[in-house]
Amino acid sequence: MDRPLLNRRLAEFGTTIFAEMSALAVRTGSINLGQGFPDADGPEEVREAAVRALRDGRGNQYPPGPGIPELRTAVAAHQQRFYGRLGLSYDPDTEVLITAGATEALAASLLALLEPGDEVIALEPYYDSYAAGIALAGGRRVPVTLRADPESGSYRLDLDELRDAITGKTRLILLNTPHNPTGTVLTRDELAEIARLACERDLLVITDEVYEHLVFEGEHFPLASFPGMRERTVTIGSAGKTFSFTGWKVGWVTATAELVSAVRSAKQFLTYVSAGPFQYAVAEALALPDSYFTELRDDLRTKRDILATGLTDAGFQVFRPSGTYFITTDIRPLGAVLSEEGDGFAFCRALPERAGVVAIPNAVFYDHKDQGAPYVRFAFCKRTDVLQEAADRLKRL
Repeated sequence: MDRPLLNRRLAEFGTTIFAEMSALAVRTGSINLGQGFPDADGPEEVREAAVRALRDGRGNQYPPGPGIPELRTAVAAHQQRFYGRLGLSYDPDTEVLITAGATEALAASLLALLEPGDEVIALEPYYDSYAAGIALAGGRRVPVTLRADPESGSYRLDLDELRDAITGKTRLILLNTPHNPTGTVLTRDELAEIARLACERDLLVITDEVYEHLVFEGEHFPLASFPGMRERTVTIGSAGKTFSFTGWKVGWVTATAELVSAVRSAKQFLTYVSAGPFQYAVAEALALPDSYFTELRDDLRTKRDILATGLTDAGFQVFRPSGTYFITTDIRPLGAVLSEEGDGFAFCRALPERAGVVAIPNAVFYDHKDQGAPYVRFAFCKRTDVLQEAADRLKRL
């Protein structure tokens, strides 16, 4: 067959580095701090809720297309509980849609809201499915790069650059806060300016807020809570990161009834429905007491600090994240151990043999590969003893 078997739009997004690094971890017996999944399951009572649903025959057949009523009600109650003080609330019957994780929520939203040729502004570096989803919808991605600031040890958004990126072809802005992979948490003032621009230029916004409860410094503000934004914002959430059940793939969309209807029209041709029994369990998880969310945050903050200290002691420039469970590092201070100074791919491929640890090169998250070349991402959503062992191994560098 002469024609290529992979659509050319998808061919450029083959982020096989994740599979490659995971295989390297197995082959070398390395600690895998590359892919972002916890190495311990979430709350026992939530697992038991899934077992009860299976035994009781709830969700073993197709659940309702928008999601089971119990979970849609729980999502709406969760929003009211944490953000009602900001004036944010949703009708569970018309303004909540359950999806196969946040990735499907994102894909369905882009397919629903974009026409071929529409421009989408996204904060670079970005989660790899963003670029693929935009391409599948026929859109054109326009990256606005978050800049590393070594003095503050953080990343910064240039609002002037964002403003200048908007053209007559811009249809929507795709945000992620707290941000993967940099750990940036956009401030109230930054979000207020983004909201102002969206209203002024009549733009839609898709906002990925799956790390909403993993904020260590600062505070998470849903963009939809800002003036004029509820009617133009699609907010994406997920159970995977908050409850450490990434394999269950339960996510959701909250938006106006009009926007939810549009997203559902695309979503029904992707998975149709999914995760029936797990939906009942996640409904119970969302009702866990405030102490659960506080302890989750505090535990991950401690783990962040263990790994950040280990990375600093090993010689990395560390950008300590304000949220998520990823740490970005600059490898250039370790130039002597690199096959080519500033080459994150070469560094990550050599790291398992050198130190018994696996990481991910940040360049895979960039359109501007040179901007991400010297940066490497580590995940700290692992057991404390695993992170301490990883820190000890990194001393070999």
